[in-house]
Amino acid sequence: MAPTETKTGDTDETIFVGKGKQAAWLTLGLANRHGLVTGATGTGKTVSLQVMAEGFARAGVPVFAADIKGDLSGISEVGEPKDFIVKRAKEMELAFQPDQFSTVFWDVFGEQGHPVRATVSEMGPLLLARMMDLNDVQEGVLNIAFKVADEQGLLLLDMKDLRAILSFVAEHAAELTTQYGNVSKQTVGTIQRQLLVLENQGANKFFGEPALALKDFMRTDRDGRGMVNILVADKLMQSPQLYATFLLWMLSELFEQLPEAGDPPKPKLVFFFDEAHLLFNDAPKALMDKIEQVVRLIRSKGVGVYFVTQNPIDVPDKVLAQLGNRVQHALRAFTPRDQKAVAAAAQTFRPNPKLDTAKVITELGKGEALVSFLEGNGTPAMVERVMVRPPTGRIGPITPEERKAIMGKSPVKGKYDATIDSESAYEVLQKRVAGTAAPAGTAAGGGTSVDSAAGGGVLGQLTNIVGMIFGTNRPRGQRLSTGQVIARDLTRSVTNKVVGGVAANLGKSVGGSLGSSIGRSIVRGTLGGMLRR
Repeated sequence: MAPTETKTGDTDETIFVGKGKQAAWLTLGLANRHGLVTGATGTGKTVSLQVMAEGFARAGVPVFAADIKGDLSGISEVGEPKDFIVKRAKEMELAFQPDQFSTVFWDVFGEQGHPVRATVSEMGPLLLARMMDLNDVQEGVLNIAFKVADEQGLLLLDMKDLRAILSFVAEHAAELTTQYGNVSKQTVGTIQRQLLVLENQGANKFFGEPALALKDFMRTDRDGRGMVNILVADKLMQSPQLYATFLLWMLSELFEQLPEAGDPPKPKLVFFFDEAHLLFNDAPKALMDKIEQVVRLIRSKGVGVYFVTQNPIDVPDKVLAQLGNRVQHALRAFTPRDQKAVAAAAQTFRPNPKLDTAKVITELGKGEALVSFLEGNGTPAMVERVMVRPPTGRIGPITPEERKAIMGKSPVKGKYDATIDSESAYEVLQKRVAGTAAPAGTAAGGGTSVDSAAGGGVLGQLTNIVGMIFGTNRPRGQRLSTGQVIARDLTRSVTNKVVGGVAANLGKSVGGSLGSSIGRSIVRGTLGGMLRR
């Protein structure tokens, strides 16, 4: 059956993106083969992103997108039929119909959207090391901390849990070194300092509970349209590594949690990753391998990933090869370096003999783009020059009042707004310390201390007898009597011989959990002190 075209220009199998000499269609069944939107600042990347997001939402596909400047929030409000918008629509033989889309706003800091949280355990040592910019040695110690927490049955939920387990590792560094390799307190201290930097960037608001349930991203509204999830990222972008690692964590969670879907007729979710170059800058090999794996395999889970950046060369070749749907806006070429970047961008497209791709990239006007989408057999179409269709939602940011009204009607209202502080590593370790620390006047094991024992029981009685013999319990400043001096001198040698035996027996009962050898030492010290008076 032939695809049915709607009034929006889409069909039930494709999204209408733009038109040049011929229309440009993004096939829904191939949308999970990922994509790339590139171009210099101010050339129309955000509008192209909005056009595609609207098309996916109309098709019933949920969308997640990071909003760096706030411009994408306009998708939640009805579009305005401004003159240039209506004119562009007519040029494409498209009737402009203002529209709006069901939107949920998210914000790591909980200021302009629902809070987004993850537990420390969910993030894992690899991504945390990336967040904190740790070297190999420090990352190794962080891995040991996670291993110890797992063996001890300690939940790592928030930042104070991570601090607690690191302190535990530092305190037991010697014994852990023999089991896992070198663990130094200095290395742990460095990680603790990096944690402080992370906390100052707002990570303490991100780590905790309730953790984000990814199914809340994958909703449709009452009309069957996909929900548009917008991550407010203007403040988050002030901490680039936190931003990039957070989005990578989301992709990794999707990859691990979603079941295999093969090649569905349309994606289960489309994920737009703006400022994608931040993900790859100075990324260690282990992280790059993780990114490549996720991008390569997540399409089988029905998820399409679309990177948005300035130039295709920002994306490593192994990842770039996985991105089948391309939209290229204008690049500027004022320097030899710029010209080299333009040539590299042109080489990422399937050539069109009717176009000088490298030349056209520098000539594109605002709203124009070179596009190449995957065709029915999964091969990229020849590159075409098109004018991107106008969005039907509002272009530009919404007001704080409009945002507040949308959040008030959100399907997840109240679910994530309050923080939950469950018992985890920090609380458990605190209890262990409290359980082994001695209250005032008691021994560490809960037994009777030596000082309190001296006033009663066997040792107390012996102390009193010795005191009477030697006068050690006399008032301060009082001199010994002649009889006491003689008795002390006569019995001291005898007493010295029996003290060892008495101490051995008393030490076992008085020492308690301290151990008989320590107990004997204490008793010897107590009696010895009396005998020396």
